[in-house]
Amino acid sequence: MRTPRLSRRAVLAGSAATVAATAVSGVVSPVAVAAPAADGSAYRWRNVVVGGTGFVTGVLFHPSVRGLAYARTDIGGAYRWDDRAGRWTPLTDHLGWDDWNLLGVEAIAVDPAHPGRVYLALGTYAQSWAGNGAVLRSEDRGATWSRADLDVKLGANEDGRGAGERLLVDPRDSDTLWLGTRHDGLLKSTDRGATWAAASGFPAKPSASGQGVVFLVAVGRAVYAGWGDGDGTSGTANLYRTADGTAWEAVPGQPSGTAAKVPIRAAYDTHTRELYVTYANAPGPNGQSDGSVHKLRTATGKWADVTPVKPGGTTGDGSADTFGYGGVAVDARRPGTLAVSTNNRWADVDTVYRTTNGGRTWTSLKDAAVFDVSETPYLKWGDDKPKFGWWIQALAVDPYDSKHIVYGTGATLYGTRDLKRWAPQIRGLEEASVVQLVSPPAGEAHLLSGSRDIGVMYHERLTASPARGMATNPVSGSATGLAQATAKPSYVVRAGWGDNGNGAYSNDGGQTWAPFEAQPDIAKDAPGPIATNADGSALLWSFVHWDGTKYAAHRSTDNGTTWSEISSFPKGATPVADPADPTLFYAYDTDTGTLLASTDSGRSFTARAGGLPSGDAQFKLVAAPGRSGDLWLSVKWNGLYRSTDGGVSFSKVASCWASYTLGFGRAADGADYPAIYQVGSTDTITAVYRSDDEAKTWTRINDDAHQWGWTGEVIVGDPRVYGRVYLATNGRGIQYGEPVR
Repeated sequence: MRTPRLSRRAVLAGSAATVAATAVSGVVSPVAVAAPAADGSAYRWRNVVVGGTGFVTGVLFHPSVRGLAYARTDIGGAYRWDDRAGRWTPLTDHLGWDDWNLLGVEAIAVDPAHPGRVYLALGTYAQSWAGNGAVLRSEDRGATWSRADLDVKLGANEDGRGAGERLLVDPRDSDTLWLGTRHDGLLKSTDRGATWAAASGFPAKPSASGQGVVFLVAVGRAVYAGWGDGDGTSGTANLYRTADGTAWEAVPGQPSGTAAKVPIRAAYDTHTRELYVTYANAPGPNGQSDGSVHKLRTATGKWADVTPVKPGGTTGDGSADTFGYGGVAVDARRPGTLAVSTNNRWADVDTVYRTTNGGRTWTSLKDAAVFDVSETPYLKWGDDKPKFGWWIQALAVDPYDSKHIVYGTGATLYGTRDLKRWAPQIRGLEEASVVQLVSPPAGEAHLLSGSRDIGVMYHERLTASPARGMATNPVSGSATGLAQATAKPSYVVRAGWGDNGNGAYSNDGGQTWAPFEAQPDIAKDAPGPIATNADGSALLWSFVHWDGTKYAAHRSTDNGTTWSEISSFPKGATPVADPADPTLFYAYDTDTGTLLASTDSGRSFTARAGGLPSGDAQFKLVAAPGRSGDLWLSVKWNGLYRSTDGGVSFSKVASCWASYTLGFGRAADGADYPAIYQVGSTDTITAVYRSDDEAKTWTRINDDAHQWGWTGEVIVGDPRVYGRVYLATNGRGIQYGEPVR
């Protein structure tokens, strides 16, 4: 499930109607670049390999360059495909904390006449609290970028994000670009994306649906625009065109019934001069239950319904077979050959249909598909084999290889080169929104992780997708808690959203799991963070609904067989276990700015220090490893606080004025205190820092090319490897950095 994940009110710099470009640097290396730190040392940053895990919303092969393609994601940036290397290169990792809203890519465009040129339309949310969008343009395939800020908002992680592309280089003039927006109509640039203004003459008027222009496609020298804000009445147009770049008109004769649908995507067959359009009764990716595929013979204006299978039938078990249509891609080498995808087809599973005769007959590629997901085992989702896919809206046919088809899902990109055998084509593309990290002090794995989409994983190696896939028994789609008993690291507990239970425990360090025998009733609707004390004898589970409603925490001392409510625990708080004393737990009440502690293994809590920061800011309470009562409280916009007496008193740390998340790792040689890592601000920039002297001084360990947008969820050092740090990102997976030695 891909719902909006942030409500960070970061506001980007505004602009007037048009804005001049600003030069910025992109990422050059496909794997890692040494990041110079402030003291002259350097860090190398790489992704912990999982493989995909997020919604790939668009794939675009370059029509003029063999082996070159681009991909966009809803929250995790854009990528360039290197066919020779067989991997994706991230292109937007340079976007930093203040630009977190630009990690969502609304659309991509390439220039067929200039192979080096690529354009990105960026903006994750169109809500009032989100910043405006921006357009990046590159002359060197995304190695470096120039930027133009917009005065409108884009919505790469909103409904309709699988439509498009909404950005297009004009087929008549490479200096002219078109950009379709959700709420502000059609924009036009005549200087290759440096400045933008409203396009004159575009007749459609936006509504509150937030779809607006859903795609732009070149048809010969003309431009066609799909419109997603129709009111469903007879005669309502949802397809427009211009032949000269000035005058726009509704395409005549639009098929009966499509007025009530949203055009999702379109593709033009240059051989037959036919435009294919997919439709659905909702913008998707969720909520679609009807759809169709139509083609327009542009020379004559004649339309034809070429829908492979009409939605609305029944499956073998009697379930309603409802779905829409999403992706469409033509074969540049073979006239009348194209592929389309279903979307939101949960009863009978989505598929890709292919035709070689212009839509008269179709073949479902799912029927003969053989999958190999050995490289990314989590794609089995706890079953014996993977599904063909879901949320299939990104679909592309290689213009240089008719049998090379790729399609995106809510978790990966699948590709084939023979129309039968499929495997993830995902190396280098990591899009998880990560919320939990634990680095064990012993055992095979150096890392356990939890994300919003694929639950918990056990990482035997950092350079390969976990062999066990996502944690099962039960399967949970989004992790809300993950904790390890510090004195008994073989014992791990987790919590999350799931259909068959929300909590589980492991006695082998997270390799295998068993569900709690019972759980509080509220766990189904509001699973929250969970903790275990140092010896694993007590569990504390807090409950928070996704809408922010807080509930009473519960405690178990029999491994989840029975639970009792803890009335003195602050509702919704995150329980923190003392790493050295199993009788001690802590909690921070953000409503009152009070630290509470338990000295009876979580049975009861009493207030200690008060008068600390409170409100809706972000708070992280962390206990220093191996020490009792050594607590650190990071507070967004308000700095860092420390207590060495178990929360009886706190003092503010003078070395940083803002701290977003903090963690610990192995101490430096000769140091008697663990290394501290944080995402915070010590002067004018928010960055990743390390301190080897108990936060007296900090060294920046990332650089301007490695920022990954919003990174304030969790950071943790490796307790066994000095200098190694794991960083959770909201859309670029798990980053890990190590000093270059």
